[in-house]
Amino acid sequence: MVFEVLHVFLKSAISSNSIMIALLGYSIVFLALVLLYTIFYFMPKILSIAQNRKKNRKGTGSSSSSAAKVTLTGEVNAAICMAMLMYFNEIHDEEDNVMTIKKVSKTYSPWSSKIYSVRNYFNRI
Repeated sequence: MVFEVLHVFLKSAISSNSIMIALLGYSIVFLALVLLYTIFYFMPKILSIAQNRKKNRKGTGSSSSSAAKVTLTGEVNAAICMAMLMYFNEIHDEEDNVMTIKKVSKTYSPWSSKIYSVRNYFNRI
């Protein structure tokens, strides 16, 4: 009896057109996600090939030459930005451009603690 009611409900609620539209929509979304994944996966490789070709045309370097990779820390970036700021602000009056770089460690704060926001029923006994 239950299966007959369920069969009648499903037959009236879901038609073949709605199933077709749902499958078509899911397949379009899935194909779009696969396409975006392949684009983002191969983009760095394509850009590096284009950059190597551009270097080879100029004659400044070849793909076999080992170029040193430069990594800049936050302090170096801050110093470069401060030097640029001082250079571009030479037109104005002289001011003390002192910048202090401090690393801040995260301190404990009871405002972000989960202990105080969750009710503990076992402590009431």
